[in-house]
Amino acid sequence: MKQYRIGELAKLASVSSRTIDYYTSLGLIEPSGRSEKNYRLYNDETLIRLKRIEQMKKDKFTLDEIKASLDEWSKVSPAEQVSQKLADLELQLTRLQREVKELEPVIKTLKPKQANKFYTRVVPQTIACIEALMILMNKNNLM
Repeated sequence: MKQYRIGELAKLASVSSRTIDYYTSLGLIEPSGRSEKNYRLYNDETLIRLKRIEQMKKDKFTLDEIKASLDEWSKVSPAEQVSQKLADLELQLTRLQREVKELEPVIKTLKPKQANKFYTRVVPQTIACIEALMILMNKNNLM
């Protein structure tokens, strides 16, 4: 298994070395060992975990929420991971539905040109999400 020093890992994950130090101090990631010169070493699993952390940050999760989610992921089997991920998706869909309901009164006040611009941006992304879910569900015989 490939081992990375902090600088290498930072470059591969497109984050700073300080970010890796910070995440290590929070317990979000852990070194897999030490080099002969006592450098912390990280493996491919850490790289995957680091990319997941960065994606969750982009999705507006707090570091506490990310840590809780990652802790849960490390406790479960692959089948439970799929089940948990589907539950997470369901929560996200519920959150999105709530946000859409909150936006409905605002959307109704938009001028036709503004509304058209809004729908032109949102509809393709919405359709892509629905298609991705349908493919996932069909692929795993969930439908």
